[in-house]
Amino acid sequence: MHDFRRVLYSFFLIIISLSSWAQLNPASKKSGNPIFPGWYADPEGVIFDKKYWVYPTYSAPYDQQVFFDAFSSPDLVTWTKHSRILDSTAIKWAKRAMWAPSIVEKGGQYFLFFGANDIHDDKKEVGGIGIAVADNPAGPFRDYLGKPLVGQIHNGSQPIDQYVFKDKDGQYYLIYGGWGHCNIARLKDDFTGFLPFDDGTTFREITPKGYVEGPTMFIRNGKYYFMWSEGGWTGPNYSVAYAVAQSPFGPFERVGKILQQDPAVATGAGHHSVIQVPETDDWYIVYHRRPLTETDGNHRETCIDHMYFDANGTIKPVKITVDGVEAKAIK
Repeated sequence: MHDFRRVLYSFFLIIISLSSWAQLNPASKKSGNPIFPGWYADPEGVIFDKKYWVYPTYSAPYDQQVFFDAFSSPDLVTWTKHSRILDSTAIKWAKRAMWAPSIVEKGGQYFLFFGANDIHDDKKEVGGIGIAVADNPAGPFRDYLGKPLVGQIHNGSQPIDQYVFKDKDGQYYLIYGGWGHCNIARLKDDFTGFLPFDDGTTFREITPKGYVEGPTMFIRNGKYYFMWSEGGWTGPNYSVAYAVAQSPFGPFERVGKILQQDPAVATGAGHHSVIQVPETDDWYIVYHRRPLTETDGNHRETCIDHMYFDANGTIKPVKITVDGVEAKAIK
C-alpha cells in the first residue's frame, strides 16, 4: 500500500511539473481553433504596438449585424475581447449588415473601414463603405466622414469587403468589391476621398478570374500578392485563391486555391487576412470556417493557421487545423 501511495504521489508530482513547465514555457501552448469563442467571420488580422489584433464581422442575421467587437493578444494564444468598439449608434447612416472591417494606423489615429447596409441599388439606398476613427485600436470609434466613402456601385462592384493597402511608396489604396468585381482606388492622404488616376478614372477594376469577394493584398520579396475568396459564403466550398503581379494594378493571373475545406476538420474556409511577424518571414492566415456540426450560414468562427511559401515564392496550400498555431510573441 505504501509503495502504491509513493507511486501515486510521484505521478502527481510529474503532472504538476508538466503543468508548471507549460505555464513557464508559452511556446508549448497552441492557440486552438477557433482562437476565441463566438460566431465571427471575415477577420482582419493586424499588428499594433507589438500586439496582434483581429477585427471580425459579427456573424449573425443582417439586421443583427450592427456592431463590431475586436480581439487582441500578445502571443496569438491568449486573447482579450474588446466589446462594441463601434456600433450603428455612432454611424447614423448604418442600419444593418456592418461587415468586414479593415484597419490602419496613420498619424497616431486608427482608421476603421467597414461596409454597411448591403446596398443593391445606389439610387434608392444609402450605404456602402464608411470610415470610423479612434485614438486607440480598441476604440471607441466615431464616424469620420458622416457619410459613406464609397456609396455608389462602380464597375459592377458592390461596395463591400474593403481592404486598405499601403504601397512601398507610402500611398494608400482602397481595394474592395463584391458581386464578382474588384476595384482599386487611390486614397487621399487624409482619407476623405480619392485621387484620380492619370487617365482621369477613380475606380479601376482589377478583377482576376474566379474572384467573388474578400480581397486582400501584401508585398513579399518585391512581388504583389493579391488574394480573394471564391464560391458562396454559406456553402462548404467557400475558399481562398491568389495571384501575383509586379504592381498593385496587376494584371493578376490566378495561380490557384490555397485555403479550402477539409471534410475532416471544417467547411467553408474563406474570407481571410494575413499577418507577417515584423522582421521575419513568419506568416499566418486568419480566416473563418464553419464547424462540421453546423448548417446555419451565420455559424462561422475565426481561426488561424500557418501560411508557408516555397523557394519560388508560391504559397503552399494551407492545412487547416484544430490545434491552431504555437505561441509567438512579437519582439
